[in-house]
Amino acid sequence: MMRFYISLLMIFLLSINARAQKSLSLNDAIKIALQKNTTLAKNVANLSATQSNLKAAYGQLLPSLGAEGNWRWDRSEGPSGTFVQGGTLLFRSGNQESRTYQAGASTQWTLFNGLANFAAISRGKNDLESARLALERVKQDIVFNTISYYYQVLNAKQVLKVREDDLAYNRKNLEIITERNKLGAVTLADVYAQQVNVGNSELALIQAKNDADTYQSQLITYLGLDVMSEMNISDPIETDTTKVFEGEQFLKQFDNLRAAVDEALNNRLDYKSAQYRLESAYNGITVAKGGYYPVLTNSNSFGSTAGSISELFNSKGYSVGLSLNIPIFSGWSTENNVEYSVVTAKTREIELTELERQIKIDLKKTYLDFQAAQKRLDVSAKNVLSALQNREIEQEKYNIGSGTFVNLLLASSNYTLALQTNINNRFDFYRLKSQLEYYLGIIDFTKFE
Repeated sequence: MMRFYISLLMIFLLSINARAQKSLSLNDAIKIALQKNTTLAKNVANLSATQSNLKAAYGQLLPSLGAEGNWRWDRSEGPSGTFVQGGTLLFRSGNQESRTYQAGASTQWTLFNGLANFAAISRGKNDLESARLALERVKQDIVFNTISYYYQVLNAKQVLKVREDDLAYNRKNLEIITERNKLGAVTLADVYAQQVNVGNSELALIQAKNDADTYQSQLITYLGLDVMSEMNISDPIETDTTKVFEGEQFLKQFDNLRAAVDEALNNRLDYKSAQYRLESAYNGITVAKGGYYPVLTNSNSFGSTAGSISELFNSKGYSVGLSLNIPIFSGWSTENNVEYSVVTAKTREIELTELERQIKIDLKKTYLDFQAAQKRLDVSAKNVLSALQNREIEQEKYNIGSGTFVNLLLASSNYTLALQTNINNRFDFYRLKSQLEYYLGIIDFTKFE
């Protein structure tokens, strides 16, 4: 009866621990990453700054408007006295005071500056679009990186399960071999060899457990969560037949690699962003060349001056003016600005060319790796079946005394290795599919926002 209660208590404690672990699906992980990633936050701030720059560029087309008000008090001190004016005797105070009130408004409007203000607006628009596309590309980066980290965890956990099964198999085999040794059916050397095999399985299990914990910590850290928190990583691809079929169909869509490259250049947000950055650099050249042209400015002002506030605007003054500033020599600063803008444009041309080349390289390599991964997956799946049958045959031979322990040990090791290789190939296939989508620029991040 006591054993029964202890069993119930253990089941209760295990259920509490299971509930304490938070389940984390792939979709949940991606949503969390899109909310907490620091790189994304930096790009959002950069987008806001770019929007402000565009607003300021539009402001250069508008006249500036300012208002001012002045008050002045004057006092002079001197000796008092009398004087005659027009036959009248007048008294003059030695101290005199006066107050002056002034109010007015003025505007200045740049009418022409070599079209630099219009080029600045175009540059601001291109910078804004480039920043927006760069932000969306960062979101694609986050989705792909999260998928990669998540698959690493699933891969390690399935390898861990293989190692657990392998240890259980070897322990059971050790019990059988030990009993057969007692009966004199096998030698003591077989018992010792199997004990070593169990020890190796235990070490392999510990290493697999460490790998799984390490990869899970890396995922949790990337998501910005507490690395000490317990997470139950749910497997969205436990039955993977459909996912493998989807991968094979996806691969068939891109038999023509050149067409895939063209599609990538149309879809890749970072490539489009680089194109807008190049256009912005060309606009920068126009802005810099504006320093060679005359600047025509209109100025307008209105004001009133009075000795008291109540008399303000009884008399008013107006002025309208045009100013033409013709640059003759500016210490080569304009030439330097133009040269700097030209170099910036050439640099961005090179960056765009390099990005296009890198897109082609990445696509070709990933496409070929994806094809090879498909073949490896097919072969490794067949190897698992073959290795399982071979282990069963060698186990049966050993049980009836017609086989050697070495052959059984080799067959068992080959089966475990075949299982692990198949798991690695399967997740490599999934990862390469996501990587190909990433390089094609077709990862949809909007469904996770």
